[in-house]
Amino acid sequence: MNAQIILGKWTDNSLDLFLKEAADIRHPGKRIDFLSKQFLDTKYTEATLTGDADTPEVLVINLEAVDCLTFIEYIEAMRRSISFDEFRENLIRVRYCSGRAAFESRNHFFTDWNAFNSDMISDVTKHIASGKSKDVSKRLNEKDDGSFFLPGIQCRLREVTYIQTIDLDETILARLETGDYVGIYSKEDGLDVSHTGIIIKQNDSIYMRHASSVKEHMKVLDEELMDYLKDKPGIIVLRPKD
Repeated sequence: MNAQIILGKWTDNSLDLFLKEAADIRHPGKRIDFLSKQFLDTKYTEATLTGDADTPEVLVINLEAVDCLTFIEYIEAMRRSISFDEFRENLIRVRYCSGRAAFESRNHFFTDWNAFNSDMISDVTKHIASGKSKDVSKRLNEKDDGSFFLPGIQCRLREVTYIQTIDLDETILARLETGDYVGIYSKEDGLDVSHTGIIIKQNDSIYMRHASSVKEHMKVLDEELMDYLKDKPGIIVLRPKD
């Protein structure tokens, strides 16, 4: 497979040193916090990956510009790596189902992580919800008119569990952990989430660290979680495994 590698502010050597430093942090959530903090102010750019039904897949590593999903892909791959070579291999494991690098096996949807990479990630949404979660049957990739968001990708039937924003009380919020990956639930047919980010708990506040596509931001930043969610339907929470 062809690769396109843009390391941005890093070199191969400095990235190796960075990953080795992160590996000394044993707690997965704290390691994710450490890694993702280095991406603050990284610019947001959509559609940084190459590959579709008519275009051969390219392994893209672009640490200079991210979207909301590639941002968390890079962080999850980095937390499992102590060198650039390991990072590259782990990115393939994170980005693709069964580590098979091709457009049709790419984890296009946030909940694909739990469906296909359950050795790395667990869906804790129902567990933390105190009986307040909602289950919705989704036909991922299929629009309400029967066409597809991603031509060449089959419809994926999936039961999606989420917590409504109005139900996020102090008990549920207390169960969120730094390093949790959060997806913003989408009511739209064919989609599971509209956006993704990382939970960061600091002092007495809870933040969402994410690659924002909002015009006045267009970068990775921290926003208070509940402020961000005030006009959003709810969240899905995936937790990294040790």
